[in-house]
Amino acid sequence: MGNGIAHVFAQHGYSVALIDISEEALKKAVATIDKNLGRQVEKGAIDESVRQAALGHITTTTFIKEGVKNADLVVEAATENIDLKLKIFKELDENTKAGTILASNTSSISITKIASVTKSPAHVIGMHFMNPVPVMKLVEVIRGYSTSDGVTQQIMELSRHLGKVPVEVNDYPGFVANRILMPMINEAIYSLYEGVAGVQEIDTVMKLGMAHPMGPLQLADFIGLDVCLSILNVLRDGFGNPKYAPCPLLVNMVQAGHKGVKSGSGFYQYKAGSKELEVAERFKK
Repeated sequence: MGNGIAHVFAQHGYSVALIDISEEALKKAVATIDKNLGRQVEKGAIDESVRQAALGHITTTTFIKEGVKNADLVVEAATENIDLKLKIFKELDENTKAGTILASNTSSISITKIASVTKSPAHVIGMHFMNPVPVMKLVEVIRGYSTSDGVTQQIMELSRHLGKVPVEVNDYPGFVANRILMPMINEAIYSLYEGVAGVQEIDTVMKLGMAHPMGPLQLADFIGLDVCLSILNVLRDGFGNPKYAPCPLLVNMVQAGHKGVKSGSGFYQYKAGSKELEVAERFKK
């Protein structure tokens, strides 16, 4: 989601240093941002001058120290892996100036735990953007146990300046969005696993019966089945409650490399250039 977050900040006039582990990843991210800005121009949402200005606001680097040394705000958007996030925040803490706000785009991991590896937990906060970031309005603003009132208010105001709707929540596993969403997705997977109905049938019931724009199985593919599995494990471990235990089908699919859109196959098949949504072979009747 990093390129989407960079896109939104740059579009609103902020100077952005986009950091990733390889030049190839950075080139791909900038190309994606350029493409998405182009779509906004085509739809009349922005004009070409805004697009060019936004691209001009973005620089790239593979070195954290170089990218964050002058930052007033850092937004981390690495994968949902607690060890990786703790490692990154230790490095951020060592290389940012005093007073820099360190935010995580985590969708489930404790902000308090992340903050514990820094020297200034009062300056650590959660900014959980929704995907796709340029389109979705919500930002979950998560206060860690030590996050200051001032930092919270700054992030709330900043989110509004980005054209988002910030909602302040407290730091408990899954926060609000995924504490509610992931059990629903897990139950949909259980319904498939237990033979209650097929992939399209489950998604159709939720789209037409509950007015969801996307069925839960398609949404799981879009989020990434590996991400869904990670969040469910955080919920189960955080609350010590087996009701959050991931469905065995989800576990097996992730272990087999079927992670949804990102891998080309999940509950549906995703063929390059095709707009047709086709149920994956193993789930066809």
